[in-house]
Amino acid sequence: MDINKTLAQEFSLRQEQVDNTVELIDEGATIPFIARYRKERTGSLDDQILRELSDRLAYLRNLEKRKEEVRNAITEQEKMTPEIENAISSAITLVEVEDIYRPFKPKRRTRASIAREKGLEPLAEIIMNQDNSTNPEDEAAAFINAEKDVADVKSAVQGALDIIAEDISDDADIRKKLRTSAGEKGIIVCKATDPEAESVYMNYYEYTEPVEKVANHRVLALDRGEKEGFLKASIVLDESIATNIILNKYIKSNNACGELVRTAAEDSYKRLIFPSIEREIRSEMTAKAAEESIKVFASNLRQLLLQAPLKNSVILGLDPGYRTGCKVAVIDATGKVLDTTVIYVTHSKAEYEQSKKKIKEFIENHGVTVISIGNGTASRETEQFATEVIKEISQKVSYMVVSEAGASVYSASKLAAEEFPDYDVSLRSAVSIARRLQDPLAELVKIEPKAIGVGQYQHDMPQARMNDALSGVVEDCVNSVGVDLNTASHSLLSYIAGINSAVAKNIVAYREENGRFTDRKELLKVPKLGKKAFEQCAGFLRVRDGKNPLDNTAVHPESYNAASALLNECGFTLADISGNGAVGISKKAESVGIESISEKSGIGIPTLTDIIKELEKPGRDLRDELPPPLLRSGDVMDIKDLKVGMELVGTVRNIIDFGAFVDIGVHEDGLVHISQICAGYIKHPLEAVKVGEIVKVRVIDVDVKRNRISLTMRLNDEEEKKAEKKQNNRPKNKKREKKGFDASKIHNSAFRIKQK
Repeated sequence: MDINKTLAQEFSLRQEQVDNTVELIDEGATIPFIARYRKERTGSLDDQILRELSDRLAYLRNLEKRKEEVRNAITEQEKMTPEIENAISSAITLVEVEDIYRPFKPKRRTRASIAREKGLEPLAEIIMNQDNSTNPEDEAAAFINAEKDVADVKSAVQGALDIIAEDISDDADIRKKLRTSAGEKGIIVCKATDPEAESVYMNYYEYTEPVEKVANHRVLALDRGEKEGFLKASIVLDESIATNIILNKYIKSNNACGELVRTAAEDSYKRLIFPSIEREIRSEMTAKAAEESIKVFASNLRQLLLQAPLKNSVILGLDPGYRTGCKVAVIDATGKVLDTTVIYVTHSKAEYEQSKKKIKEFIENHGVTVISIGNGTASRETEQFATEVIKEISQKVSYMVVSEAGASVYSASKLAAEEFPDYDVSLRSAVSIARRLQDPLAELVKIEPKAIGVGQYQHDMPQARMNDALSGVVEDCVNSVGVDLNTASHSLLSYIAGINSAVAKNIVAYREENGRFTDRKELLKVPKLGKKAFEQCAGFLRVRDGKNPLDNTAVHPESYNAASALLNECGFTLADISGNGAVGISKKAESVGIESISEKSGIGIPTLTDIIKELEKPGRDLRDELPPPLLRSGDVMDIKDLKVGMELVGTVRNIIDFGAFVDIGVHEDGLVHISQICAGYIKHPLEAVKVGEIVKVRVIDVDVKRNRISLTMRLNDEEEKKAEKKQNNRPKNKKREKKGFDASKIHNSAFRIKQK
């Protein structure tokens, strides 16, 4: 297999793009570096495509490696044939390769292997020939052997049929056809292990659906329901369809031997083939669902990390709690901790009033402009407390409820202990909550990505695959934004291309010992940071107010001469970018001619275009172009304040296969079902919304008892309003409700499973 050619076809890319990308990967270049600084060679492929291509490259190489192993194993057994060789060469998946190898693979002791030990293989061959002149019982009589435990004709024939059944089971072509048939025509049937038991899986207590139509989130729900003992799912395939596939190949004659082969074929299907294929299909369904779920998780994480930071603000972080109180931390505009304390807003009235007094002092003394509140235990009471404080002071202060997922993990970590040795675990959590609003990226990289909680069924995913995918997202986000070399923590630096955790710690140690970096070249003095690592990381590290203004841009040192030539060609100097940047350089470059400048400077147009953007806005943060966080002042506080038809503005907190959860300022996030996101058809919510996006919604249902809120984003559709009203007035379909398909029940279970 020509792997590069295959990749070019699968990704619809030019062969040159793939060849160059694979060469760069093999040279040890990182994905962020390739995406940013080797655009001419890759045709400007973005980091997501590059990662997908890299993953597929690894799979295809592993496939070729396994093919060679199978070839060698079969050749060593002196059983290789041109047909087998051709089948191996033509295989396009690992499953196909394993099917081909199955007959030659060392087996555990089976009924067929025992029959072979008894010398019954020749009898099996005689029966398989299905000669009209053959009497199988007469032939079997010759194989009766007391010493080999073949007592009579019946046991001899049965042993031969066991051999035939296993041979049929090992037929790669048959398995492939049956696997395809089960995937296309199979039905997944799910029942409750205890129909009377209450669980979040009640929708699936009597559930059937064609295998090829089962949505990914339902696959994951079934898997978890089985794992927790509430469900039992199986795949059903019309047995006549399946057995006919086998019989059409193996039945040659309508005689006694043919009937025995039929018996063996039916046994092979029921006992050996279908149980195996069912496991394979369930495994494939789970793998596909997991992969799609990981993609959703990765997309959500990307948007969460790239949310706009709240710059130039003094923030007061509140980590709510009942018994242990609410932990408080104030940070300045740089993230430095100014003050901490613990208040009690759920205890006595006296303590409540004392807490208000303390927070008012913090706000006045430190110039607090924003309050960041964790959304965990007691957050509703803490939010109510904060709004009361805001109403009683003259300063303009807003607040925002932020996700505290992973905050406890971080606060108890070694990293947090190193960062805040003088604070206990609870106060570190309050600092983290404040910093999450100030700079989500810098703070969230300290937490294991899967603990951030912006996906579905994350604990059920293949952990190694999920960690790789999410780490890749964090790496891409950190490098796309860039980091300040003189202020970044080692956890943030460790995600920079070419820098591992050890080197990141060495950078921080060097900085502490020698003072701030004055230029990028000084990085080469850091222990274990060689020229190759410097090439990969230099462009993503910023040195503000350094010797060379270009060090505060994403221009790579290898392009400094080209950048200087560009400035000169357009009538600017390096000094011009020290302040507000080379304002107007893009228009000037266009008037001079981009192609002309490209030829003179010796760099490609994609790189030149990137340099122009950097020189015009040096030190720019791509997140500044995004909408700022949605801050609140306490207009809507409780689910009881909501009314059907009320229109609100909210923030998308999480996206899953069947909808999006939106924070509208009450304790519970509201669900916008996929059908309510937009008027047109979409396959997945990610096509229309993203995590962190500010959206307008309308309340279409409120269930105060169950804390369920249904929202719609289809605000301009008058017909939709009429349809909603009609739907609300429509009597429930009792038959569908009985079978677990009632829409409200699905809606409610969605909340429960999401919370798990």
